[in-house]
Amino acid sequence: MRGKPVLAFRAMRVVQGLLGLLLVMAFCLQGALAAEAHLDVRITPANAALKANIEAYVGSLGERDQAALQRFRRNAEEQAQKAAQALGYYQARIRSRVTDDTVPTLRLNVRPGEPIHLRNVTVRIDGPAAQLKSFRVPGGDALKPGAQLNHGAYEDAKRLIQNQASRFGFFRGQFTQQQLRIDPEAGVADIELVYASGPRYRLGKVDFAGDFPFDDELLQRMVPFKEGADYDSEQIADLNQALQSSGYFDGVRVDAAPGNADGEVVPVHVHLDARKPRTMGLGLGFSTDVGPRARATWTRHWVNPQGHSLGFEAEVAAPRQNVGAWYEIPLDPPLTDKLRFTSGYQYEDLVDTESKLLTLGGEWHHKLDSGWQRVVSLNWQREEYKLGDDSGLSSFLMPGIGYSILEADNKVDPGKGYRLQFDVKGAKEGLLADADVAHISAMAKGVTSFGGGQRLLGRIQVGGIATNDYSAIPPSLRFFAGGDQSVRGYDYQTLSPKNSDGDRIGGRYMVAGSVEYQYPIAERWRLAAFVDQGNSFNSLDFPSIKTGVGFGIRWISPVGPLRLDLADGLDEDGGIRLHFSMGPEL
Repeated sequence: MRGKPVLAFRAMRVVQGLLGLLLVMAFCLQGALAAEAHLDVRITPANAALKANIEAYVGSLGERDQAALQRFRRNAEEQAQKAAQALGYYQARIRSRVTDDTVPTLRLNVRPGEPIHLRNVTVRIDGPAAQLKSFRVPGGDALKPGAQLNHGAYEDAKRLIQNQASRFGFFRGQFTQQQLRIDPEAGVADIELVYASGPRYRLGKVDFAGDFPFDDELLQRMVPFKEGADYDSEQIADLNQALQSSGYFDGVRVDAAPGNADGEVVPVHVHLDARKPRTMGLGLGFSTDVGPRARATWTRHWVNPQGHSLGFEAEVAAPRQNVGAWYEIPLDPPLTDKLRFTSGYQYEDLVDTESKLLTLGGEWHHKLDSGWQRVVSLNWQREEYKLGDDSGLSSFLMPGIGYSILEADNKVDPGKGYRLQFDVKGAKEGLLADADVAHISAMAKGVTSFGGGQRLLGRIQVGGIATNDYSAIPPSLRFFAGGDQSVRGYDYQTLSPKNSDGDRIGGRYMVAGSVEYQYPIAERWRLAAFVDQGNSFNSLDFPSIKTGVGFGIRWISPVGPLRLDLADGLDEDGGIRLHFSMGPEL
């Protein structure tokens, strides 16, 4: 009697197993049936461009079974025919069939035949736009007689003309001729595009409205065009960018709609919302040059309707502490030209140098038409210092001039670009100066990209001092090398001439350079390998150049690259050192 329950139990287990197996098979079958159908396009002879165009026209087949693909065949052939004609194949023969492979497949067999070629091509601009050098007439190899017909090139030509007309203010322009005539039997096509531009509209007066405390005269100086200038949408974009970048506004809305034109004059309406007048900032940072540091700023973005501004800043690090204040007066144009008055105090205790530096000065910033930024300055500095066992007190009134330019495809993380900078300042003994001095420094940086994100960076820095009394030159005017931004593998400002006691006292001249290769390993990560060379010295006769080599890693943060480097200084005062820094490469 005991055997029957056991057998029944075992039979029930077998049935349960079979049911489970059937359920699994059902799920698998359902998955197979739900699998996305496959499109197989075969071109004879092979033609990659035509194949890609047909696939794009037909699109995804979705979760179609064999029967659904049979119903879709005719539609797919029609789409393939259109795709072939778009590339000039008007004699294409297309056959289709559905195969029952692992997944349902729609196969398209295509014999393109001979393509249509262009015979006569006329693309012309009539009217005032024809005299505008910036208004490009579409051309290129795709629109030359003898070229293979491509509907996309024809449509691109029309679109280019219309886009340019919108940009340059030819709002009444229209095509008087726009024909694409095709003779499939002869295998030729003719294009005729004639655009009559009509008159060019002009920009009217710019008026400002909204919540802001500024004089209209200041706002008008931010406008990059004069009333009555020829319409150019880029000028409107420049106006918006100038207002956004001024630092005065939280909200900017520029309306220059052609529909509001009075005759052929487009008025420009600007609505502005002023930002809060004051801001404060606190920040923490770290670099291996100066270690951890804290920074605080306070800014009054305007103090009067003329847009004057002022601010205070302070920075504290173990070897250096400084405080400063500034006052700015905008000039014309306000975004690039200004007067800046500064004052500051800095205490530094670094390597073999101790310095207490007080500065007062003024700068005139002006952007040249060439793109260079010019700064004319007049600064007075008083510095109490110790260099090793020597001490001194110096005072210099130093006029100066500097030029700089930055060209980059991205200011935060440029892939291609350069920065150039040149500064010269001097003083005359007896004119609030303790010695004659001419101080010159220059820097060049560049970056280029190639081969899927690989990058090559270069940097060169030089400096020199001419003086009748070098002993009167304080540490802030002497040259030192070494550190994160100079020669890696050596501590900050440790590359310097030494006195008889071995104290580093700075040099008359300095040169430093670097070559760095970067290789991408992830979206925001790069590996780097570099060679740095440089030193500061007192004689140009065979200076001793120090070399550092190493590798590192870069993480591209929203505020710029963070750099972590391991460098080996190859000379006796070098060694293996870790360097950390952050900020844009240029």
